[in-house]
Amino acid sequence: MTDTQNKNPHDLYGWNPDDEAQWENTGQKIATRNLWISIPALLCGFAVWLYWGIITVQMLNLGFPFAQSELFTLMAIAGLSGATLRIPSSFFIRIAGGRYTIFLTTALLIVPAAGTGFLLQDPNAPLWQFQLMALLSGFGGGNFASSMSNISFFFPKKIQGYALGMNAGLGNFGVTTMQVVVPLVMTFGLFGGDSMVLQNTSGTLIGKIPAGTDTYIFNAGWVWLLILIPLAIATWFGMNNIRDEHVSPDASSAFGSFGKILGMLAIGLVTASFGLWLLLPAVVGGSGIELSKWIVLPIVIVSTVFALKLIPGKIQNSLKRQYQIFDNKHTWAMTVIYTMTFGSFIGFSAALALAIKVIFGYQHVMVDGAMTHDLINPNGPSALMFAWMGPFIGALIRPLGGMWADRMGGAKVTQIISVVMVASALGVAYYMKMAYASATPEEFFYPFLILFIILFAATGIGNGSTFRTIAMVFDKEQAGPVLGWTSAIAAYGAFIIPKVFGEQIKATTPEYALYGFAIFYGICIVINWWFYLRKNAYVKNP
Repeated sequence: MTDTQNKNPHDLYGWNPDDEAQWENTGQKIATRNLWISIPALLCGFAVWLYWGIITVQMLNLGFPFAQSELFTLMAIAGLSGATLRIPSSFFIRIAGGRYTIFLTTALLIVPAAGTGFLLQDPNAPLWQFQLMALLSGFGGGNFASSMSNISFFFPKKIQGYALGMNAGLGNFGVTTMQVVVPLVMTFGLFGGDSMVLQNTSGTLIGKIPAGTDTYIFNAGWVWLLILIPLAIATWFGMNNIRDEHVSPDASSAFGSFGKILGMLAIGLVTASFGLWLLLPAVVGGSGIELSKWIVLPIVIVSTVFALKLIPGKIQNSLKRQYQIFDNKHTWAMTVIYTMTFGSFIGFSAALALAIKVIFGYQHVMVDGAMTHDLINPNGPSALMFAWMGPFIGALIRPLGGMWADRMGGAKVTQIISVVMVASALGVAYYMKMAYASATPEEFFYPFLILFIILFAATGIGNGSTFRTIAMVFDKEQAGPVLGWTSAIAAYGAFIIPKVFGEQIKATTPEYALYGFAIFYGICIVINWWFYLRKNAYVKNP
């Protein structure tokens, strides 16, 4: 292996991590360096993508002039954008190279982080401007696909579960990091500026903050600049492009790669915006058609894949080669199974804080023969004190899921956690139903929270085990794009789950959301058994 063939010390040729001699001599050191730069870059991507779940809670507490349904659209917009941007991001590494991709996609996060901080200074800023920042924060969601695809090429198959579990698991700590850091930095004038005054009780990891307290909500965006700027520098100087034919043969120049990435991201933003226009009511900037989300998602996905295929030249040739994954039945099986694990993790992470606020933060009482849900509950838990716990456990346990799968087999571990997910989802549904019909919903909060944490833990373990299965079922060239594609489809959980929660809360039946998820998990149990665990499985317990 040499890294000087092209007079660029960051380009690697002859890379073969499965060659034990190469791995021991130089490969492990290079792979480890790329992994430990990739992890915080991915962490920041998750943080910027999903901070709307915390920001919207605080916007309610500060009295921003938006309805709950309007604030739910910000999470839905970010969710749909981030998931859609994973589709082009799945194919960046071959076209643009890992170093160029991770640098640019990390640097792009500066735009929504700075813009969100600026807008949050003004409670009278129009909704469409917040929606634009939510759309652009989808850059952070898209980064997962390219990051996982990139890291898959650096490590030998025997430790793929561990390496991908570390990248995804510690990268997903961006959710927890955000849920801890954002409420904390809003309590003091980190960047100066004029504070706002809480109208309702808020909270942080360490306790409740009473109404009347000064709050610096705009720090929720600006704080990430302190990390993103030095991190972009680290990706540029510390990461590598693997220039071999099966990885990144076309990553010959930085500016050429940047142009390809930006063009493909623009396609994703356009198709996501079109889907949102079809989906949202006219009052929040949509077409007013309010097409079903189950129709909009296929339209967005198919149009994105088709539009990318129309790009001429080398990109089209590269995509045609990578699109061969769609001819493999295992791509579709793993897409469904991975959606169960990661889709649930990311969707619940996006929706949990606001769900806690709406279900447990209000008393649900009968007035004139009708149930009302708008009376503040003085004994309600602070969403910002508890919402971080589930994502924390789910991310923390993910590398263990990968390591268990390396020992037991990925499909077996996935099957076990799927059963746990069904049981936990049904338990959460029960306590949500009880709480949403009670004048004292706080009585049901701790059983709800414990079961939700178990559900998060199961998603984390299963996420690690599915990485192992993908690494074993697909060859080296296809494994990277498959990881990106499956993560793209699964990421729509960040759109679907907040949307379903919002719809069912509006219909006063939030438990129906969890019933639906439990049914989906049951379907995944059957698919996993049929493909990988039955007597004549296509691949036995990969």
